[in-house]
Amino acid sequence: MSLTDLPAINACLNGLSTLLLIAGFVFIKRGRREAHKKCMLMAFVSSCVFLIGYVVHKVLVVKGVNTPFAGPEGLKPFYLIMLASHVLLAMLIVPLALTTIGLGLAGKFQTHKQVARWTWPIWMYVSVTGVLIYLLLYQIYPHQ
Repeated sequence: MSLTDLPAINACLNGLSTLLLIAGFVFIKRGRREAHKKCMLMAFVSSCVFLIGYVVHKVLVVKGVNTPFAGPEGLKPFYLIMLASHVLLAMLIVPLALTTIGLGLAGKFQTHKQVARWTWPIWMYVSVTGVLIYLLLYQIYPHQ
């Protein structure tokens, strides 16, 4: 394993976050509060490890240069919209997730639930689009 493997590892971490978010959602809907809590905390840890890996890759491997989109020109506008929305919402999810987790851990469940109605779908979108961006850049249309 080397630093060039980081994009694949990061995509796996995003995928893991997605699965944990889904599991956490299912658990809370079934009234399994403790299982929900564990899944959501693990999703947060997975997302944090992803962020560290992403920054390391940007700084040490690609030296801050973005990986160019090598797919068809007709797909590029859709890719750029997905990328821009992913980046913007990824910045938003950090304070949202911290707030939601803090409220849950503090036992403020009504407010936690209200904030989570925004946090969960945004976090899901960021996790899923992170995997899609990886697939487009490194697997489907790799840059030569």
